[in-house]
Amino acid sequence: MDESDHEQQGEERHEGRHNRVSAARLLNLLASNGLRHILHYNGLHDANVVEDDEEEDYEFGFFGYRRRARRSGGQQFPKVPSEEGAQLMGSGDFGSNPHYVDKLKRRKQALATKIMWRELGVDVSGPQRRDMQSITQGLIPGSVADKIVHFDSRCYSGQFSDDGDFFFCCAQDFKVRMYDTSNPFEWKYYKTVDYPFGQWTITDASLSPDNKFLAYSSIRNLVCLAPTDPADSSDPAILDLSSLSGRRGGRGLYGNSHFGIWSIRFSGDGREIVAGTSDQSVIVYDLETRQSVLRLQNHEDDVNAVCFGDKSSPHILYSGSDDTTLRVWDRRSMGDGREAGVFMGHTEGLTYVDSKGDGRYVLSNGKDQSMKLWDLRKMMTTAKFDTIDVNRYTTGFDYRFEPYPDDYYEPHPHDCSVVTFRGHRVLKTLIRCHFSPPGSTNSRYVYTGSEDGKVYVYNLDATLAGTIDVGQATANSRPRDPDIFAAAYEIRSSRSDVMWKTCVRDASWHPNSPVLAGKLSRLSG
Repeated sequence: MDESDHEQQGEERHEGRHNRVSAARLLNLLASNGLRHILHYNGLHDANVVEDDEEEDYEFGFFGYRRRARRSGGQQFPKVPSEEGAQLMGSGDFGSNPHYVDKLKRRKQALATKIMWRELGVDVSGPQRRDMQSITQGLIPGSVADKIVHFDSRCYSGQFSDDGDFFFCCAQDFKVRMYDTSNPFEWKYYKTVDYPFGQWTITDASLSPDNKFLAYSSIRNLVCLAPTDPADSSDPAILDLSSLSGRRGGRGLYGNSHFGIWSIRFSGDGREIVAGTSDQSVIVYDLETRQSVLRLQNHEDDVNAVCFGDKSSPHILYSGSDDTTLRVWDRRSMGDGREAGVFMGHTEGLTYVDSKGDGRYVLSNGKDQSMKLWDLRKMMTTAKFDTIDVNRYTTGFDYRFEPYPDDYYEPHPHDCSVVTFRGHRVLKTLIRCHFSPPGSTNSRYVYTGSEDGKVYVYNLDATLAGTIDVGQATANSRPRDPDIFAAAYEIRSSRSDVMWKTCVRDASWHPNSPVLAGKLSRLSG
């Protein structure tokens, strides 16, 4: 993860001006032809150098993953527009259809016409009702930035509350800043809470359903639970997620409690927290007893993302891992400790998982540069999953050091996703994706951050509905930092001028207004 890269860079600086490369770093580059791709990516590769046409087949890549041979062409990318996605757009599960069913009368009404029907309040059924519902679902944020908040550290995540009155933002300085967004066009800062003993960064945060508490994590086994009331200045409560029914648990490489937390989420009733860890486990923590009540350990790599299936029930859990699988857990049938089913289709690790909240659809982002929509009714059974070697279909690609070449892509033979979305870039960090909110968009879209500094908004048929260029909107909005080399995440040099680069790691769509907040690693100024 990011912290290991940080340690490797420290080792390299320690070697002095000889610029020696650690063995782990060298193996990582060689295992995926990373050095050549890095040179291409930064414009340092000699265009006159003729590359070898023959590519070797790696039986085992870095970290033990098998590496496929390079494809000779015809990547077989998913069809766009997606037929399955188009059917979903017309089903009513993802927004209303703004067109007449009668092909002879089919036309797209102007926004003014839709507003007229709403104001008149006449015959609010049939086509008129659909028109009123579709007024806001077509409004995708795309104007210049109305508000820019600068920090001295990179922002890793942030979200609006379900009612839109609250917004929090997590930064690498181990602080979570909170804002009153009851007026989404006029934010008011009111509180900051700290993670007093974090490692590398705050990895995630989750707001309780009543907006009274904020849980936030770092690469430690401890979660901080802080009140959001600005009048409450008490220290955050410390929750030890390694505590399992009065004893220590875990099978991790470093023993019982030496693991980090990548993802946390409150349950719909606010009584529990689910966490994904570097210990290859999913942990459910009871806030009343202050103990972990469940530890699920079937993943074979870091669990980067977790969430509950819906807010009305704490029984269904989703977890996405670097082992390329998205697993479904039903706590009502956990006698054998097995997952209820598995979603396969990503060929690299998952970076984020988001539930639509209806107990049926779930969304994931992957390091194979794709976002996928899944239907719970189409998950793979554990019996079938046990017959498949998941490592056979991955390249072992390390998204921290190189771009993802097109010839790495190959359709997964066991892909059970409904729709695949491609075009954004899932590089450098755990890029997040979300369903658009039901209030302001009628749940019409899915959207994701991207390493290229943009937010990508997709229709359900995998076509691009729009992009929001956060990097361009915030360019030159802040004086240049004199300590640029210490503050920047990635630095590009053009001639003698030093430039930064913007990466949008997370984004949040306001639940009631056409407002979107992008959280970015600000690398250009």
